[in-house]
Amino acid sequence: MHAFAMASLCRICPLVVVLQLLHIYSLGIYGLKHQTGKDNVTSPTNGKPFPWNKMRLPDMVVPIQYDLCIHPNLTTVHFTGLERIQIFVRENTRFIILHSKGLEITSAVLLPKDDLGSRKPGKQLQVLEHPTYEQIALQAPEVLTAGQRYLVVIEFHARLADGFDGFYKSTYKTRDGETRIIATTDFEPTSARMAFPCFDEPSFKANFAITIRRERKHIALSNMPKIKTIELEGGLLEDHFDVTVKMSTYLVAYIVCDFKSVQATTSSGIKVSIYASPDKWSQTHYALEASVKLLEFYEKYFDISFPLPKLDLVAIPDFQSGAMENWGLITYRETSLLYDPKTSSAFDKLWVTKVIGHELAHQWFGNLVTMEWWNDIWLNEGFARFMELVSVSATYSELQIGACILKMLQDFLSEVVFQKGIIHYLKKYSYRNAKNGDLWNSMANTCSESDFSSGNFCYTASRPLSSTFSHMGKLTEIEEMMNTWTLQKGIPLVLVKCEGNTLRLRQERFLKGVFEEDPEWANLQSRYFWHIPLTYVTSSSNTVHRHIFKTKTDTLELEGEVAWVKFNVDMNGYYIVHYEGNGWDNIIKLLDQNHTLFSHKDRVNLIHNGFQLVSAGRLSLHTALDLMRYLRHESSKVVLLQGLGYLEMFYHMMERRNISDVTENLKRYILQHFKPVIDKQTWSDEGSVSDRMLRSALLKLACELQYPPCIQKANELFSKWMGSGGTLNLPADVLKTVYSVGAQTIAGWNYLLKQYSLSVSGAEKNKILYALTTSRHCEKLTKLIELGMEGEVIKTQDLAALLHAIARNPEGQGLAWNFVRKNWNRLLKKFELASFSIRTIIVGSTSHFSSKDKLEEVKHFFKSLEDQGSQLKITEVVLETITKNIRWLKRNLNSLRNWLLNNL
Repeated sequence: MHAFAMASLCRICPLVVVLQLLHIYSLGIYGLKHQTGKDNVTSPTNGKPFPWNKMRLPDMVVPIQYDLCIHPNLTTVHFTGLERIQIFVRENTRFIILHSKGLEITSAVLLPKDDLGSRKPGKQLQVLEHPTYEQIALQAPEVLTAGQRYLVVIEFHARLADGFDGFYKSTYKTRDGETRIIATTDFEPTSARMAFPCFDEPSFKANFAITIRRERKHIALSNMPKIKTIELEGGLLEDHFDVTVKMSTYLVAYIVCDFKSVQATTSSGIKVSIYASPDKWSQTHYALEASVKLLEFYEKYFDISFPLPKLDLVAIPDFQSGAMENWGLITYRETSLLYDPKTSSAFDKLWVTKVIGHELAHQWFGNLVTMEWWNDIWLNEGFARFMELVSVSATYSELQIGACILKMLQDFLSEVVFQKGIIHYLKKYSYRNAKNGDLWNSMANTCSESDFSSGNFCYTASRPLSSTFSHMGKLTEIEEMMNTWTLQKGIPLVLVKCEGNTLRLRQERFLKGVFEEDPEWANLQSRYFWHIPLTYVTSSSNTVHRHIFKTKTDTLELEGEVAWVKFNVDMNGYYIVHYEGNGWDNIIKLLDQNHTLFSHKDRVNLIHNGFQLVSAGRLSLHTALDLMRYLRHESSKVVLLQGLGYLEMFYHMMERRNISDVTENLKRYILQHFKPVIDKQTWSDEGSVSDRMLRSALLKLACELQYPPCIQKANELFSKWMGSGGTLNLPADVLKTVYSVGAQTIAGWNYLLKQYSLSVSGAEKNKILYALTTSRHCEKLTKLIELGMEGEVIKTQDLAALLHAIARNPEGQGLAWNFVRKNWNRLLKKFELASFSIRTIIVGSTSHFSSKDKLEEVKHFFKSLEDQGSQLKITEVVLETITKNIRWLKRNLNSLRNWLLNNL
């Protein structure tokens, strides 16, 4: 699954994403709705003792195949279902334990092994319920025999869900204003049980034969191709889909809709289709082009053909996250799949490409090979994020930014060996479940018999590396090394001190907002250390030196004294580096004299490290700011975006706290030092992807800082657009800026809201909605929240991002926070407690606070939630963030104020 981002340029590395996803999944799986406090025998609703007392299902009975027939009625918004589950009994038992949530089960029948193919009536199964664990027990009248197969036939019905999980209702409006309903699924991680009774855990893989009943005006889609359609009495049609490969329940998907599609076929014969509502069909063509290209790339890279005969990608009008990797039927938020050349910016195009790349990677990592349980979610998400970057780099090679542990492992092993390890892993565990250790064993044993006979390069755990990699030890160390990255949280800080020709190294756990003098610092450091594959270059050599750093301290001997040393070459490693002594001063001097001695990736890395170290109390803010003085000579768009991103962040922090003198001086500094590059920007869509993204960011910032030429040009374009009745095509890369400036007048704001309701471009709607949230009129912001709660003009799926955006506005931060506090129960009626949306609402409305008063307010609110029985782990993260914000300001405000006075 791909998380939805409002407008974030920099992508989070897999390890960070994994930690966040673990948070989300742990909330959904281990959260309030599953906490009973007692794991003894529990009583179901009918009063009889429930025969199982654990959250995880027993494996006494396992599914082999589901034959599932579903009939959604889009008029009554209900659905009925009939399923036949072929099961295999591993141990003698009288109970079949499986999952069900919110389903009314009307019949459950057991057919013995001898009657699997017959039409004989089966034996009734008694249904016991355990609502807390979302389980049911089907009690057989006699013992089910180990080693035998049986057939369980269940009839059920339910209402299509109103939220975003399970089998749910989604709506869209046509150009004529007609509201149409579709029915769609989203099952990850534990929502298949809301659609049909099932063994809803990743390790219970099975085959699925799905049949969907529909009206003639609709189409039905599922994981596999349709093999036949039968006409039923009353005019209904019944679509039968081919049997799936063996897979987990969370990957099952089906949709009933009236969408239109575009199709193409890959070079290997896979039919690829992009589906969208009829009015948005014209926005599907780029996704088709990208999907075909990326699917062909993955088949070649993994050396494994796509396992299914077709792949559908569908733009869903109501979707909580960014996308969901259902096998053969991937569902997307419209803004993550559709591309409108008239209103989609370079960032929008890159976002669509990355999300497609991410979800296609999941077809192998996650679908073909699935993590055994959700605590190994990083096997899915980490690799999908990494492969997304690998695949998209072929399309946008100039934007290869960001480091992660898998990139580090690839650099450590070499691209060839890393790829061999991935292929070995995928082939060995195809259609099965895997754990962390299985991956590292695959990486450490890439040899086949043919490799030995042909002399190809490979390795086994017992065989030393070739001389090229001899400095790294034996491959048996791979698992040991990677466990230090995946089995403990955090990121290492490498401290480097140069003494003559000796480099002294120390490693610590990198801690933001917790300093050496704090009493808790030592405890947070204890037992943390990593095996870090270091890379470095020096002033005396361009050679990339390598060293495995796997002790708390170490020393490296150089061939002679050096003027400077730079670790983590090209950001291939996932660690922060602090240059002690005069190390940073030497780097600053070098950047001032000739910044091109470092690669553009190294310059991005230095800026990132500098400001991260400020947060850890290791580097003064004025030193980090000195590091960026050279930026007025910088030509790399990626480096400029990184540096300006920090300055913009500081500006908004000061603005929100109403620290007017620093706000004004930051504004003056940015406009003074970056005026040449701002003035050079054209209001167009010309240039490379990085040119266009820099243009969007610079002009947006310049207008936010009220730079007169920027405001004037934006107003001019907005007036022309408004005068044309919204028909004038403005450059897509500057739309957000033009709309934001136009939204500052009441007439402009009202016109934008009208255009928002009329637009059929998700990309344009996002830009308009952002612009509307920048208004300084509280009544306008209140109006937006009301519309988001109503869910008609502004869809419920966008409410969380809307509140987040309003909270970023200095005039809206209090408004959003107060709304969340006063309307918490209303929000819980729209979103599950453990949902991505609730997490976004909590973080978005509070994490920008930086005062003790606000910290106490937030603590009090979270305490009231606990008193009501709502326990969320994300609240701990938010309180830590606010505390760190307070400490950052206390520690750095005067330094920032003085540095600006000295540099203006």
